[in-house]
Amino acid sequence: MKTLRVLLGDQLSENIATLKDMSETDIILMAEVMDEASYAKHHKKKLAFVFSAMRHFAESQRAAGRQVIYITLDDPDNSHSIRAEVERHINLLAPDRIAVTLASEYRLTQDIRSWPELFPLPVHIHDDDRFLASHQTFASWAEGRKSLRMEYFYRDMRRQHQVLMDGDKPAGGDWNYDSENRAPPKDGLHPPPPTQTAPDAITLEVMEMVERRFPDHMGSTEGFFYAVTRQDALAVLEQFINERLPDFGTYQDAMLQDEPWMYHAHVGLYLNIGLLSPMECIRAAEIAWHDGTAPLNAVEGFIRQILGWREYVRGIYWLRMPEYATSNHLDAHRGLPDFYWTAKTDMNCLQVSVQNTIDHAYAHHIQRLMILGNFALLAGIDPAAVNAWYLAVYADAYEWVEMPNVSGMTLYADGGDLASKPYAASGAYISRMSDYCKGCRYKVKEKLGKDACPFNYLYWDFLIRNADHLSGNPRMGMPYRNLAIMEDDRKARITQESTQFLDSLS
Repeated sequence: MKTLRVLLGDQLSENIATLKDMSETDIILMAEVMDEASYAKHHKKKLAFVFSAMRHFAESQRAAGRQVIYITLDDPDNSHSIRAEVERHINLLAPDRIAVTLASEYRLTQDIRSWPELFPLPVHIHDDDRFLASHQTFASWAEGRKSLRMEYFYRDMRRQHQVLMDGDKPAGGDWNYDSENRAPPKDGLHPPPPTQTAPDAITLEVMEMVERRFPDHMGSTEGFFYAVTRQDALAVLEQFINERLPDFGTYQDAMLQDEPWMYHAHVGLYLNIGLLSPMECIRAAEIAWHDGTAPLNAVEGFIRQILGWREYVRGIYWLRMPEYATSNHLDAHRGLPDFYWTAKTDMNCLQVSVQNTIDHAYAHHIQRLMILGNFALLAGIDPAAVNAWYLAVYADAYEWVEMPNVSGMTLYADGGDLASKPYAASGAYISRMSDYCKGCRYKVKEKLGKDACPFNYLYWDFLIRNADHLSGNPRMGMPYRNLAIMEDDRKARITQESTQFLDSLS
Protein backbone atom coordinates (compact mmCIF):
# COMPACT_ATOMS: atom_id res chain seq x y z
CA MET A 1 0.00 0.00 0.00
CA LYS A 2 1.41 3.39 -1.02
CA THR A 3 0.58 6.38 1.18
CA LEU A 4 1.04 9.99 0.13
CA ARG A 5 2.07 11.75 3.34
CA VAL A 6 1.35 15.47 3.15
CA LEU A 7 3.59 17.60 5.37
CA LEU A 8 2.76 21.26 6.03
CA GLY A 9 5.36 23.98 6.43
CA ASP A 10 5.12 24.22 10.23
CA GLN A 11 5.15 20.45 10.76
CA LEU A 12 8.91 19.89 10.58
CA SER A 13 9.08 17.24 13.30
CA GLU A 14 10.34 13.69 13.04
CA ASN A 15 7.61 12.60 15.45
CA ILE A 16 4.71 14.24 13.61
CA ALA A 17 1.83 11.78 13.25
CA THR A 18 1.99 12.07 9.44
CA LEU A 19 5.39 10.33 9.35
CA LYS A 20 4.70 7.48 11.76
CA ASP A 21 4.75 3.91 10.43
CA MET A 22 6.16 4.87 7.03
CA SER A 23 6.89 2.10 4.54
CA GLU A 24 9.39 2.05 1.68
CA THR A 25 6.65 2.75 -0.86
CA ASP A 26 5.30 5.82 0.95
CA ILE A 27 6.04 9.30 -0.36
CA ILE A 28 6.31 12.58 1.56
CA LEU A 29 4.85 15.59 -0.25
CA MET A 30 5.99 19.10 0.71
CA ALA A 31 5.20 22.26 -1.23
CA GLU A 32 5.97 25.96 -1.09
CA VAL A 33 2.77 27.60 -2.31
CA MET A 34 1.70 31.20 -2.82
CA ASP A 35 -1.59 30.61 -1.01
CA GLU A 36 0.37 30.19 2.22
CA ALA A 37 3.16 32.64 1.40
CA SER A 38 0.86 35.53 0.56
CA TYR A 39 -2.35 35.23 2.60
CA ALA A 40 -0.53 37.61 4.96
CA LYS A 41 2.19 40.01 3.83
CA HIS A 42 4.89 38.03 5.62
CA HIS A 43 8.23 39.56 6.57
CA LYS A 44 11.02 38.54 4.20
CA LYS A 45 13.02 36.93 7.02
CA LYS A 46 9.93 34.95 8.06
CA LEU A 47 9.51 33.60 4.54
CA ALA A 48 13.22 32.83 4.29
CA PHE A 49 13.11 31.00 7.61
CA VAL A 50 10.08 28.87 6.74
CA PHE A 51 11.17 27.96 3.21
CA SER A 52 14.76 27.21 4.21
CA ALA A 53 13.65 25.11 7.19
CA MET A 54 11.26 23.20 4.93
CA ARG A 55 13.98 22.50 2.36
CA HIS A 56 16.44 21.38 5.02
CA PHE A 57 13.84 19.08 6.56
CA ALA A 58 13.13 17.54 3.17
CA GLU A 59 16.86 16.89 2.75
CA SER A 60 17.02 15.25 6.18
CA GLN A 61 14.17 12.92 5.20
CA ARG A 62 15.90 11.99 1.98
CA ALA A 63 19.11 11.31 3.91
CA ALA A 64 17.09 8.97 6.13
CA GLY A 65 16.12 6.95 3.05
CA ARG A 66 12.60 8.27 2.59
CA GLN A 67 11.01 9.28 -0.71
CA VAL A 68 10.29 13.01 -0.79
CA ILE A 69 8.63 15.13 -3.46
CA TYR A 70 9.39 18.78 -2.80
CA ILE A 71 7.74 21.53 -4.84
CA THR A 72 9.58 24.86 -4.76
CA LEU A 73 7.85 28.18 -5.21
CA ASP A 74 9.55 28.63 -8.59
CA ASP A 75 8.50 25.23 -9.93
CA PRO A 76 6.63 25.96 -13.19
CA ASP A 77 4.14 23.17 -12.43
CA ASN A 78 3.35 24.51 -8.96
CA SER A 79 -0.42 25.05 -8.58
CA HIS A 80 0.22 27.21 -5.49
CA SER A 81 -2.27 25.73 -3.05
CA ILE A 82 -1.84 22.77 -0.72
CA ARG A 83 -5.07 21.13 -1.81
CA ALA A 84 -4.32 21.54 -5.51
CA GLU A 85 -0.82 20.07 -5.06
CA VAL A 86 -2.30 17.06 -3.27
CA GLU A 87 -4.82 16.59 -6.07
CA ARG A 88 -2.11 16.93 -8.72
CA HIS A 89 0.04 14.28 -7.06
CA ILE A 90 -2.87 11.92 -6.57
CA ASN A 91 -3.16 11.95 -10.36
CA LEU A 92 0.60 11.65 -10.89
CA LEU A 93 1.38 8.98 -8.28
CA ALA A 94 -1.87 7.02 -7.85
CA PRO A 95 -1.43 6.48 -4.09
CA ASP A 96 -3.73 4.19 -2.15
CA ARG A 97 -4.40 6.71 0.58
CA ILE A 98 -3.49 10.15 1.98
CA ALA A 99 -2.08 10.84 5.45
CA VAL A 100 -1.98 14.34 6.92
CA THR A 101 -1.89 15.99 10.33
CA LEU A 102 -4.38 18.77 11.03
CA ALA A 103 -3.05 22.27 10.44
CA SER A 104 -2.27 24.63 13.29
CA GLU A 105 -4.59 27.28 11.84
CA TYR A 106 -8.37 27.14 11.57
CA ARG A 107 -8.46 28.22 7.92
CA LEU A 108 -6.29 25.37 6.63
CA THR A 109 -7.75 22.79 9.02
CA GLN A 110 -11.22 23.46 7.62
CA ASP A 111 -9.86 22.84 4.14
CA ILE A 112 -8.14 19.60 5.16
CA ARG A 113 -11.35 18.33 6.74
CA SER A 114 -13.02 18.64 3.32
CA TRP A 115 -10.48 16.36 1.63
CA PRO A 116 -12.27 13.03 2.32
CA GLU A 117 -15.22 14.25 0.28
CA LEU A 118 -13.08 15.79 -2.47
CA PHE A 119 -10.54 13.05 -3.13
CA PRO A 120 -11.35 9.57 -4.51
CA LEU A 121 -9.28 7.66 -1.92
CA PRO A 122 -9.11 7.32 1.88
CA VAL A 123 -7.75 10.34 3.76
CA HIS A 124 -6.34 9.64 7.21
CA ILE A 125 -6.39 12.90 9.20
CA HIS A 126 -4.34 12.89 12.40
CA ASP A 127 -4.54 15.24 15.36
CA ASP A 128 -1.37 17.21 16.04
CA ASP A 129 -0.04 15.43 19.13
CA ARG A 130 3.14 17.53 19.43
CA PHE A 131 1.42 19.79 21.98
CA LEU A 132 1.06 18.93 25.67
CA ALA A 133 -2.67 19.64 25.85
CA SER A 134 -4.97 18.28 23.17
CA HIS A 135 -8.03 20.22 22.03
CA GLN A 136 -10.18 17.85 24.08
CA THR A 137 -7.96 18.25 27.16
CA PHE A 138 -8.34 22.01 27.06
CA ALA A 139 -12.06 21.88 26.30
CA SER A 140 -12.59 19.53 29.27
CA TRP A 141 -10.61 21.87 31.53
CA ALA A 142 -12.61 24.89 30.33
CA GLU A 143 -16.04 23.26 30.62
CA GLY A 144 -18.21 24.80 33.32
CA ARG A 145 -15.67 27.46 34.34
CA LYS A 146 -16.86 31.06 34.68
CA SER A 147 -13.42 32.37 33.78
CA LEU A 148 -10.59 30.73 31.86
CA ARG A 149 -7.53 32.10 33.65
CA MET A 150 -4.19 30.80 32.48
CA GLU A 151 -2.76 30.48 35.98
CA TYR A 152 -5.14 27.66 36.96
CA PHE A 153 -4.62 25.85 33.66
CA TYR A 154 -0.86 26.16 34.16
CA ARG A 155 -1.04 24.63 37.63
CA ASP A 156 -2.99 21.67 36.29
CA MET A 157 -0.42 21.22 33.52
CA ARG A 158 2.40 21.27 36.07
CA ARG A 159 0.68 18.54 38.05
CA GLN A 160 -0.20 16.46 34.99
CA HIS A 161 3.32 16.53 33.53
CA GLN A 162 5.18 16.61 36.86
CA VAL A 163 7.15 19.74 36.02
CA LEU A 164 8.82 21.70 38.84
CA MET A 165 6.93 19.69 41.42
CA ASP A 166 7.91 18.56 44.89
CA GLY A 167 5.45 15.71 45.37
CA ASP A 168 2.05 17.34 45.01
CA LYS A 169 3.38 20.82 45.82
CA PRO A 170 5.13 23.30 43.53
CA ALA A 171 8.92 23.44 43.76
CA GLY A 172 10.00 26.22 46.08
CA GLY A 173 6.54 26.51 47.61
CA ASP A 174 4.96 28.89 45.05
CA TRP A 175 3.39 28.26 41.67
CA ASN A 176 4.41 31.57 40.16
CA TYR A 177 7.47 33.80 40.63
CA ASP A 178 6.35 36.59 38.32
CA SER A 179 6.74 39.18 41.08
CA GLU A 180 10.50 38.56 40.93
CA ASN A 181 10.59 38.94 37.15
CA ARG A 182 9.82 42.62 36.67
CA ALA A 183 13.14 44.38 37.26
CA PRO A 184 13.90 47.42 35.12
CA PRO A 185 17.19 47.44 33.23
CA LYS A 186 20.14 48.59 35.29
CA ASP A 187 23.03 50.68 34.01
CA GLY A 188 25.70 48.67 32.24
CA LEU A 189 23.45 45.72 31.44
CA HIS A 190 24.83 43.85 28.40
CA PRO A 191 23.02 40.57 27.60
CA PRO A 192 24.94 37.92 25.66
CA PRO A 193 24.27 38.04 21.90
CA PRO A 194 21.85 35.59 20.28
CA THR A 195 23.07 32.40 18.66
CA GLN A 196 23.79 32.99 14.98
CA THR A 197 23.86 30.37 12.22
CA ALA A 198 25.59 31.29 8.96
CA PRO A 199 23.38 30.73 5.89
CA ASP A 200 24.39 27.71 3.83
CA ALA A 201 23.85 27.23 0.09
CA ILE A 202 20.20 26.20 0.54
CA THR A 203 19.42 29.23 2.69
CA LEU A 204 21.23 31.61 0.34
CA GLU A 205 19.19 30.29 -2.56
CA VAL A 206 15.98 30.81 -0.59
CA MET A 207 17.04 34.34 0.39
CA GLU A 208 17.57 35.25 -3.26
CA MET A 209 14.16 33.82 -4.19
CA VAL A 210 12.37 35.71 -1.41
CA GLU A 211 13.95 39.03 -2.40
CA ARG A 212 12.96 38.41 -6.02
CA ARG A 213 9.43 37.13 -5.44
CA PHE A 214 8.38 39.38 -2.51
CA PRO A 215 10.08 42.74 -3.15
CA ASP A 216 7.50 44.89 -1.35
CA HIS A 217 7.27 42.83 1.85
CA MET A 218 8.66 44.15 5.12
CA GLY A 219 12.36 43.96 5.85
CA SER A 220 15.24 42.29 4.10
CA THR A 221 16.83 38.85 4.10
CA GLU A 222 20.22 40.53 4.60
CA GLY A 223 21.74 39.50 7.93
CA PHE A 224 19.58 36.36 8.21
CA PHE A 225 21.00 34.09 10.93
CA TYR A 226 18.16 31.94 12.24
CA ALA A 227 18.64 28.20 12.65
CA VAL A 228 16.93 26.18 9.93
CA THR A 229 17.74 22.63 11.08
CA ARG A 230 16.90 20.73 14.22
CA GLN A 231 20.58 20.41 15.12
CA ASP A 232 21.10 24.18 14.97
CA ALA A 233 17.82 24.86 16.81
CA LEU A 234 19.05 22.61 19.63
CA ALA A 235 22.24 24.68 19.71
CA VAL A 236 20.15 27.84 20.16
CA LEU A 237 18.32 26.23 23.08
CA GLU A 238 21.57 25.04 24.68
CA GLN A 239 23.19 28.47 24.44
CA PHE A 240 20.13 30.11 25.99
CA ILE A 241 20.15 27.67 28.91
CA ASN A 242 23.87 28.24 29.50
CA GLU A 243 24.18 31.98 28.89
CA ARG A 244 20.87 33.83 29.27
CA LEU A 245 18.49 31.72 31.36
CA PRO A 246 20.10 32.72 34.70
CA ASP A 247 19.09 36.37 34.13
CA PHE A 248 16.03 35.75 31.96
CA GLY A 249 13.57 35.88 34.84
CA THR A 250 14.82 39.07 36.43
CA TYR A 251 14.98 41.05 33.18
CA GLN A 252 12.32 39.41 31.04
CA ASP A 253 10.21 42.60 31.02
CA ALA A 254 13.12 45.02 30.59
CA MET A 255 13.85 46.90 27.36
CA LEU A 256 17.01 48.61 26.11
CA GLN A 257 17.40 50.67 22.98
CA ASP A 258 20.48 48.87 21.67
CA GLU A 259 19.59 45.38 22.95
CA PRO A 260 16.68 43.99 20.90
CA TRP A 261 17.26 40.40 22.08
CA MET A 262 17.82 40.95 25.82
CA TYR A 263 17.89 37.66 27.79
CA HIS A 264 15.07 36.00 25.86
CA ALA A 265 15.35 32.47 24.48
CA HIS A 266 14.41 33.16 20.84
CA VAL A 267 13.12 29.58 20.52
CA GLY A 268 9.47 30.39 19.77
CA LEU A 269 9.98 30.20 16.02
CA TYR A 270 11.63 26.76 16.37
CA LEU A 271 8.87 25.46 18.62
CA ASN A 272 6.14 26.75 16.33
CA ILE A 273 7.63 25.24 13.18
CA GLY A 274 8.41 21.91 14.83
CA LEU A 275 12.21 21.90 15.03
CA LEU A 276 12.03 21.83 18.84
CA SER A 277 9.47 20.14 21.08
CA PRO A 278 7.96 21.88 24.12
CA MET A 279 8.92 19.21 26.64
CA GLU A 280 12.59 19.13 25.66
CA CYS A 281 12.76 22.91 26.24
CA ILE A 282 10.95 22.55 29.57
CA ARG A 283 13.18 19.72 30.81
CA ALA A 284 16.36 21.53 29.75
CA ALA A 285 15.38 24.51 31.93
CA GLU A 286 14.29 22.26 34.79
CA ILE A 287 17.66 20.46 34.73
CA ALA A 288 19.43 23.83 34.92
CA TRP A 289 17.57 24.58 38.14
CA HIS A 290 18.34 21.18 39.63
CA ASP A 291 22.00 21.64 38.68
CA GLY A 292 22.09 25.04 40.34
CA THR A 293 23.02 26.93 37.18
CA ALA A 294 19.77 28.93 36.94
CA PRO A 295 17.52 30.32 39.71
CA LEU A 296 13.94 29.17 40.21
CA ASN A 297 12.35 32.51 39.25
CA ALA A 298 14.04 32.35 35.82
CA VAL A 299 13.31 28.66 35.23
CA GLU A 300 9.69 28.90 36.35
CA GLY A 301 9.14 32.02 34.24
CA PHE A 302 10.52 30.33 31.13
CA ILE A 303 8.55 27.13 31.71
CA ARG A 304 5.36 29.11 32.32
CA GLN A 305 5.70 30.64 28.85
CA ILE A 306 5.76 27.18 27.25
CA LEU A 307 3.80 24.81 29.49
CA GLY A 308 1.34 27.50 30.56
CA TRP A 309 0.94 30.34 28.10
CA ARG A 310 1.72 28.63 24.78
CA GLU A 311 -0.59 25.69 25.46
CA TYR A 312 -3.24 27.98 26.92
CA VAL A 313 -3.48 30.37 23.96
CA ARG A 314 -3.70 27.43 21.59
CA GLY A 315 -6.56 26.08 23.68
CA ILE A 316 -8.37 29.43 23.65
CA TYR A 317 -7.94 29.73 19.87
CA TRP A 318 -9.48 26.35 19.08
CA LEU A 319 -12.19 26.71 21.72
CA ARG A 320 -13.38 30.10 20.41
CA MET A 321 -12.83 29.96 16.64
CA PRO A 322 -14.21 31.02 14.22
CA GLU A 323 -16.07 33.74 16.14
CA TYR A 324 -12.83 34.78 17.88
CA ALA A 325 -11.45 36.17 14.62
CA THR A 326 -14.08 38.91 14.47
CA SER A 327 -14.23 39.85 18.17
CA ASN A 328 -14.16 43.60 18.79
CA HIS A 329 -15.55 44.17 22.28
CA LEU A 330 -14.34 47.78 22.52
CA ASP A 331 -15.69 48.67 19.07
CA ALA A 332 -12.31 49.87 17.81
CA HIS A 333 -12.18 50.90 14.16
CA ARG A 334 -9.24 53.25 13.61
CA GLY A 335 -6.85 52.26 10.82
CA LEU A 336 -3.33 51.04 11.48
CA PRO A 337 -0.85 53.94 11.28
CA ASP A 338 1.81 53.75 8.57
CA PHE A 339 4.64 53.82 11.11
CA TYR A 340 3.89 50.19 11.99
CA TRP A 341 5.42 49.40 8.58
CA THR A 342 8.02 52.17 8.30
CA ALA A 343 9.15 53.00 11.87
CA LYS A 344 8.82 56.69 10.94
CA THR A 345 7.51 58.23 14.16
CA ASP A 346 8.81 60.70 16.73
CA MET A 347 7.79 58.36 19.55
CA ASN A 348 11.13 56.70 20.25
CA CYS A 349 9.74 53.58 21.98
CA LEU A 350 7.57 52.85 18.95
CA GLN A 351 10.36 53.69 16.52
CA VAL A 352 12.78 51.29 18.23
CA SER A 353 10.23 48.48 18.52
CA VAL A 354 9.10 48.73 14.90
CA GLN A 355 12.69 49.02 13.67
CA ASN A 356 13.62 45.88 15.62
CA THR A 357 10.70 44.19 13.87
CA ILE A 358 11.78 45.42 10.44
CA ASP A 359 15.39 44.35 11.03
CA HIS A 360 14.82 40.93 12.60
CA ALA A 361 11.18 39.79 12.18
CA TYR A 362 11.40 39.73 15.97
CA ALA A 363 10.57 41.84 19.00
CA HIS A 364 10.31 40.43 22.49
CA HIS A 365 7.01 40.05 24.28
CA ILE A 366 7.05 43.31 26.25
CA GLN A 367 7.78 45.33 23.12
CA ARG A 368 4.90 43.52 21.43
CA LEU A 369 2.50 43.89 24.37
CA MET A 370 3.36 47.11 26.18
CA ILE A 371 4.72 49.28 23.34
CA LEU A 372 3.25 48.23 20.00
CA GLY A 373 0.15 46.59 21.46
CA ASN A 374 -0.45 49.20 24.13
CA PHE A 375 -0.46 51.94 21.51
CA ALA A 376 -2.91 50.00 19.32
CA LEU A 377 -5.17 49.47 22.34
CA LEU A 378 -5.12 53.12 23.48
CA ALA A 379 -5.55 54.42 19.93
CA GLY A 380 -8.56 52.19 19.26
CA ILE A 381 -7.08 50.49 16.20
CA ASP A 382 -9.27 47.88 14.51
CA PRO A 383 -8.36 44.40 15.86
CA ALA A 384 -8.48 42.91 12.36
CA ALA A 385 -5.78 45.32 11.19
CA VAL A 386 -3.64 44.72 14.26
CA ASN A 387 -3.95 40.94 13.94
CA ALA A 388 -2.99 41.11 10.27
CA TRP A 389 0.13 43.10 11.12
CA TYR A 390 1.35 40.84 13.93
CA LEU A 391 0.70 37.74 11.83
CA ALA A 392 2.72 39.16 8.95
CA VAL A 393 5.79 40.61 10.61
CA TYR A 394 7.03 38.09 13.20
CA ALA A 395 8.91 34.92 12.30
CA ASP A 396 7.21 32.97 15.09
CA ALA A 397 3.68 34.14 14.23
CA TYR A 398 0.97 31.67 13.28
CA GLU A 399 -2.68 32.53 13.75
CA TRP A 400 -3.24 30.06 16.62
CA VAL A 401 -0.65 31.80 18.78
CA GLU A 402 -0.87 35.33 17.38
CA MET A 403 -4.63 35.91 17.55
CA PRO A 404 -5.26 35.12 21.24
CA ASN A 405 -2.20 37.17 22.18
CA VAL A 406 -3.43 40.14 20.15
CA SER A 407 -7.23 39.98 20.39
CA GLY A 408 -7.26 38.68 23.95
CA MET A 409 -4.16 39.80 25.79
CA THR A 410 -3.27 42.97 23.89
CA LEU A 411 -6.52 44.55 22.66
CA TYR A 412 -9.13 43.14 25.08
CA ALA A 413 -11.19 42.56 21.94
CA ASP A 414 -12.65 39.37 23.42
CA GLY A 415 -14.15 41.28 26.35
CA GLY A 416 -12.05 39.60 29.01
CA ASP A 417 -12.28 35.97 27.95
CA LEU A 418 -8.49 35.70 28.13
CA ALA A 419 -7.27 38.66 30.22
CA SER A 420 -8.97 39.95 33.35
CA LYS A 421 -8.33 43.57 32.35
CA PRO A 422 -6.88 45.57 29.44
CA TYR A 423 -3.10 45.91 29.52
CA ALA A 424 -3.27 49.69 29.19
CA ALA A 425 -0.39 51.83 30.44
CA SER A 426 0.84 55.41 30.27
CA GLY A 427 4.36 56.56 29.50
CA ALA A 428 5.41 56.00 33.12
CA TYR A 429 5.53 52.23 32.62
CA ILE A 430 7.67 52.57 29.50
CA SER A 431 10.03 54.96 31.29
CA ARG A 432 10.40 52.59 34.23
CA MET A 433 11.05 49.47 32.17
CA SER A 434 13.28 50.89 29.42
CA ASP A 435 15.73 53.56 28.37
CA TYR A 436 13.56 54.54 25.41
CA CYS A 437 12.30 57.81 26.87
CA LYS A 438 15.82 59.30 27.11
CA GLY A 439 16.08 59.50 23.34
CA CYS A 440 12.54 60.71 22.65
CA ARG A 441 11.49 64.13 21.44
CA TYR A 442 8.47 63.90 23.78
CA LYS A 443 8.77 64.34 27.55
CA VAL A 444 7.44 61.40 29.52
CA LYS A 445 6.72 63.52 32.61
CA GLU A 446 4.57 65.96 30.66
CA LYS A 447 0.90 64.97 30.74
CA LEU A 448 -0.59 67.45 28.27
CA GLY A 449 0.68 69.84 25.63
CA LYS A 450 2.74 69.60 22.46
CA ASP A 451 5.74 68.07 24.27
CA ALA A 452 3.77 65.58 26.37
CA CYS A 453 4.29 61.85 25.80
CA PRO A 454 1.26 60.79 23.74
CA PHE A 455 0.92 57.64 25.84
CA ASN A 456 -0.02 59.86 28.81
CA TYR A 457 -3.10 61.54 27.36
CA LEU A 458 -4.02 58.57 25.20
CA TYR A 459 -4.23 56.42 28.35
CA TRP A 460 -6.85 58.67 29.94
CA ASP A 461 -8.67 59.15 26.64
CA PHE A 462 -8.90 55.35 26.36
CA LEU A 463 -10.54 55.19 29.79
CA ILE A 464 -12.96 58.00 28.94
CA ARG A 465 -13.98 56.44 25.60
CA ASN A 466 -14.46 52.98 27.05
CA ALA A 467 -16.05 53.78 30.41
CA ASP A 468 -19.24 51.89 29.53
CA HIS A 469 -17.23 48.73 28.88
CA LEU A 470 -14.59 48.99 31.59
CA SER A 471 -15.66 51.08 34.58
CA GLY A 472 -17.33 48.08 36.22
CA ASN A 473 -14.21 45.94 36.01
CA PRO A 474 -12.90 45.44 39.58
CA ARG A 475 -9.28 45.57 38.38
CA MET A 476 -9.91 48.97 36.77
CA GLY A 477 -11.33 50.50 39.93
CA MET A 478 -8.38 52.73 40.84
CA PRO A 479 -7.91 54.46 37.47
CA TYR A 480 -11.65 55.06 37.18
CA ARG A 481 -11.76 56.51 40.69
CA ASN A 482 -8.96 58.88 39.66
CA LEU A 483 -10.83 59.73 36.48
CA ALA A 484 -13.99 60.50 38.48
CA ILE A 485 -12.27 63.26 40.46
CA MET A 486 -10.54 64.75 37.42
CA GLU A 487 -11.77 68.22 36.45
CA ASP A 488 -14.04 68.41 33.43
CA ASP A 489 -11.89 70.91 31.56
CA ARG A 490 -8.88 68.60 31.94
CA LYS A 491 -10.89 65.69 30.56
CA ALA A 492 -11.99 67.85 27.64
CA ARG A 493 -8.39 68.81 26.93
CA ILE A 494 -7.33 65.13 27.08
CA THR A 495 -10.00 64.26 24.52
CA GLN A 496 -9.07 67.19 22.30
CA GLU A 497 -5.32 66.49 22.29
CA SER A 498 -5.85 62.76 21.79
CA THR A 499 -8.13 63.38 18.83
CA GLN A 500 -5.70 65.83 17.27
CA PHE A 501 -2.77 63.46 17.70
CA LEU A 502 -4.57 60.39 16.36
CA ASP A 503 -6.04 62.28 13.42
CA SER A 504 -2.55 63.50 12.52
CA LEU A 505 -1.42 59.89 12.06
CA SER A 506 -3.74 59.34 9.13
